[in-house]
Amino acid sequence: MQAPQHWAGTEARRIIAPDGTQVADADVGLAPHELVELLETMVLARRLDRECVALQRQGELTVYPGFEGREAAQVGSARALAPGDVVFPTFRELAAAIVRGVDPVQYLAYHRGTWHGGPYDPRATGFGPICVPIATQIPHAVGHALGQRLDGSAGITLAYFGDGSTSEGDFSEAANLAGVWRAPVVLFCQNNGWAISVPTRDQTAGEIWRRAEGFGIAGLRVDGNDVLAVYAATAEAAGRAREGGGATLIEALTYRIGAHSTADDAERYRTAEEVEAARAVDPIARYATWLRHEGLVDEAVLASIDEKAERFAMQVREGVVATPPPPASWLFDWTYAEPPEGAWARERTEATGG
Repeated sequence: MQAPQHWAGTEARRIIAPDGTQVADADVGLAPHELVELLETMVLARRLDRECVALQRQGELTVYPGFEGREAAQVGSARALAPGDVVFPTFRELAAAIVRGVDPVQYLAYHRGTWHGGPYDPRATGFGPICVPIATQIPHAVGHALGQRLDGSAGITLAYFGDGSTSEGDFSEAANLAGVWRAPVVLFCQNNGWAISVPTRDQTAGEIWRRAEGFGIAGLRVDGNDVLAVYAATAEAAGRAREGGGATLIEALTYRIGAHSTADDAERYRTAEEVEAARAVDPIARYATWLRHEGLVDEAVLASIDEKAERFAMQVREGVVATPPPPASWLFDWTYAEPPEGAWARERTEATGG
């Protein structure tokens, strides 16, 4: 079974092979019902992801960055965190947000253009605001992790980013500080093989996880489409950080089936053959196959999960469509303590009706 080209090189940690067979110890510390919940969350996330693409095409979202194919990387890693841990996401971590308990309707307010970053409470959910600038959330995460350590907190921080982010200075600065400060942070790279239209081979020399040694932190490579391997790797890294062992750089090999965003045409730079090769290592199909073999799910359970995912997506759709536009007064409320005299004041009065 052919894997995506950027998966070549050092063999990644793996528990379940692409065909669903078990190749390593699958005891990652989860109960049977929790193992099934991993599949359910991935299925719900994928169904919602597809619904979000449809919502954008129908004019209900401004632009949307799909993540189909990366469900295991996000769900497995987020599920390995504790309630007191904090996530610093990019703009493509809706699946991880669901795991962390973020309201998807509030999350999607960002993509609807009604709230910058999403109106959910980052402190209550342990999930930071959506971050579009490439790699800027990584130094924020390291700084936050240092703050956790200085506060004597048992929590750790995880930063998500893509392979393209590792070509940014912010990544190197953050990883260096993580090593120097021994910050309790997990740097989680979802290596999709493409930084928008630039392949990893054209913007990165060597394997990303190997950079960890130069920063004085731990590094590992994991099959990002194997949800159990991702969970185990993240739990290991989080445990190391929690116990004072410092940071870990995880390179999770995965693939984004769809375009970079709904504003992108991936067919201009990716071949259909490459996408089909990625479908052959689909994270949901392989995990469902393994669960069947273990006797943890059957066709009735899988059908029930699909039905739940459909209801979930429709519920979120209804909430998104019902989200009203923001008040025009917001243009002024967070800009001026007191509206200035003149035209600006008149415009604010007209906008607020006051």
